[in-house]
Formats: sequence, C-alpha cells, structure tokens
Amino acid sequence: MLILKSGRHVLPSLVALTTATLLAVGCGSGSNSTSSTNNNAQTVTGSSFVVGTDAPMASVISFSVQVSVSATDGNGNTVQLTSGSPTVDFARFNGLQTLIDMNDVPVGTYSSVAISLSNGTIGYLDTSTTEPTIQTMPASLPSSPITYTLANPMVVTQSGAPVGLHMDFDLRKSITVSGGQITGAVTPTFTVNGVNNNDKGAYIDEFDAAVVSTDAGAQTITIQGPHGRQFTVNVNGQTEWDGSDTFSDLTSSSIIQVSGFLDRADATIDADEIAILSDNGFYAAGQVTYVNPSSGPATSFDLYVRGLLPTTTGLTLGQLATVDLSGSEKYSIYWMHGPFAQFLFNQSGLLPGQHIAVGGPASGATSAGGVTVKRVVLRHWGFNGTVVPGSVNAGNNTFQMQVNGFAGLLVPQTVSVYIPDNCQYRGGFTQLSDVSSATNVRVVGLLLKDPTSGNTVLVGHYVDDLD
Repeated sequence: MLILKSGRHVLPSLVALTTATLLAVGCGSGSNSTSSTNNNAQTVTGSSFVVGTDAPMASVISFSVQVSVSATDGNGNTVQLTSGSPTVDFARFNGLQTLIDMNDVPVGTYSSVAISLSNGTIGYLDTSTTEPTIQTMPASLPSSPITYTLANPMVVTQSGAPVGLHMDFDLRKSITVSGGQITGAVTPTFTVNGVNNNDKGAYIDEFDAAVVSTDAGAQTITIQGPHGRQFTVNVNGQTEWDGSDTFSDLTSSSIIQVSGFLDRADATIDADEIAILSDNGFYAAGQVTYVNPSSGPATSFDLYVRGLLPTTTGLTLGQLATVDLSGSEKYSIYWMHGPFAQFLFNQSGLLPGQHIAVGGPASGATSAGGVTVKRVVLRHWGFNGTVVPGSVNAGNNTFQMQVNGFAGLLVPQTVSVYIPDNCQYRGGFTQLSDVSSATNVRVVGLLLKDPTSGNTVLVGHYVDDLD
C-alpha cells in the first residue's frame, strides 16, 4: 500500500469555558496468500505497503506524478510494491498520510528499493502579476529509477504483520528554482525507511473512498479507493463516527473518510475514525478560496479542488468550483464529535484557507459554476509560515504565525496557533519552547473562526520545524 503523510488533531477553543472541553476531546487517536508462478510452483507471500510523505514548498500547490515502487532482496529478486503506476499528488496531503495501494509479495528480506516517477506536472502560485494566478507546467523527471538502500530492511513473512516503506519526498529540495522562478526540472529527493504496520509512520490519517458494500454482522466495509483498488475496513467498539452517523447510515452511495492502522492479521484497515463525506455518490475536497458573504451565514464559497470522486462530473482536479449553500447542509469536523463541533463550524464559520470536503448528488456537480451539496466537513491541513518573534506563550500553549505561500494569500492576517497537550512535534522540535528559536514552521491543524471574536485561529496537532 502507498500512504501519503498527514496529521490528525484536536480542537482547543478560544474562550476559557470551552478550552478544557476541546482539549479533553483530543484526537482519536494485507491478507496472506499463495500465488502460482509460471512453473506451477507455489510462491509464499506476505503483505507489504508503502508510506509516503512530503516536505512542503510554499509556492507549489500540486506536484502530480505517476509513481512505481519496487523492492529487491539479497539474491537480486525484484518485486513490485505498487500495482502499476498510480498517480499521486505529493502536495495534496500536506502533513497527512493516506492509503494508496497494498499488495502481497514473496516472503523475503528486501534491502533496497527503486522509485520511478513519470508524467509529472507542477502547479504553482504565480505572484508575478497584479492578481496572483495558478499556473501548471510539465515536470522534467529523471528517466532512470532512484535507488535507495534500506538501513532497516523490509522482512516480509507469511504469517507476520504487514511491513512496508515510509517515503519522505522533499519538495523543497527536489523542485529546481532559478532566479525565483520554478524551472520545471525535478531532482527527486526521498528519505526512505522500512516501517512496521503499527509504527506512527504507517498510520492512515486520511483515506477517502467509495463504499462498495457493508456487512453488518461482521462489521466490515468494502471500499474502493481513487485508483480503483478495493480494501476492507474493520469497525469495532472503539471506532468513532463523526456527525452522529453510525454503521447503519452507510449505503452503496456513501463516500467516507477513514483513519486507522493496518490490521496485524490480514492487512485490512482497523478504523479508529470514520466520517461520511457524502450520502449521494459525489464528493470534492480542497481549500476554500473565497466566501460570500465574508461575514454571517455564507450563501456560497469557492473551492480549489484537490480531491474528487467520481472524476466523471463537471469538476476537474486543480480547478475552482463554486459551492452554493441553502442552509440545510450538515456540518461536521473530522475527529470532533457532538453538538459542540457545530458551534465551532457551521454556515457562519467558513473561512478562506480552510481545507474541507463537500458531498452531495453527482447531478449537482455537472458544472463548476454552481455545485450543490448536502454535507460540509472541516478537515486538517498543513499550513506553512513564519513564527512571529517573541509570540510563544508557554502558559497559554500558543504562538503567532504568518501563513505563507498559496494559503498565505487566503489567510493574510496573523494567526494565533493553539497547541493542545497531545500535540506532536517533528523535524527537530520536541516541545513548544523550541518554536521560540525557529523561523519557518508547518502547523498541521484546523483553521477556525473564533465564534466569540471572529478572529482566525489555527488549532494544531503536528508542529514541524522547516528551518
């Protein structure tokens, strides 16, 4: 399986009465087989997966590329870890992880991997004009695979838990810039490590998929991802559901978001959290670029489309779509439960820069000029920015940040960042005080409008050092 890195969060609030409540909410936290070879011998296999993540580049809003990953053992035997060459946008899951693929491969110890990239495009923010625009250019990629030796080899066994790769793709080091301009040349720079299914690097933070079927007795869901692959999701008593939904609300027209780990026994997904993104067979996800009107209940907003199911409507990835609101939509926050979520995010809580998913009938998405939806879900996103000097307040667990890049045009004001107790620090950070000496950071979190003051705030779960 291929996973792209992401992050989950909690939601602290901005008024004393609700801060403790939100911090208490917190964040919710490959089948074995045999296959026949051409000489009719039985090849014993085990489950493998691939995990990917990215280091951000402020002006790049998409880097879409076909990816093929193979692994080689000590005897020179090579196996494919991906089915074909799925298209992955490494800038889409900014700070998040998502499942792309999962396969059975012959048992063995794999000490090196080769990554091939093809048919790439770069979407970037062009600020050379009075009104910044989104531009796309072809990516010039190496023709040969990039090979890496694993410090910790992948040991695939028939009866063991799934094992795989964690690929960290560094956009900043990979995309060539000359004279302040993106040239289109790409020198892929990865950090590749072997991971087990229960490692943090193997957690599936965000996976959007269409429901194919459900089994209420077994409490399983068969889903189909964006590349046509089907997976099984296990639901249990610890699985949390957003927006008061339950297993019985699922139909073959549902599109859901799932978070969880791969099951140790059979490489299915053990779900920690599930949200129904759509009841009607259509969803789109991306960043809000404009809200009309800017205050009070919104009647419409523009969405920069980064994710889409199905791809046969009038919408396309990378375009702006106008979403019309009637006031009857259901609003929810991923990893946030109960009526308090609707107090924090509703028709009056929409903001430019928020990462959201919308769902509704496909017949309401035949034109990008007027999309009708029934569900609106606030989701996590990675915001790159610069720390305001002297703004770290350890007593309040806050600091101030100026957002940069594409999101910075949408969020030009200084943002207060709220850090809950279970915040995770990465890239060299170990605690909030480390942020005091940093300049460039990424906060993966939820962008909210303070319902009391109307100010824009960011509630983080991951804080990354980008210096």
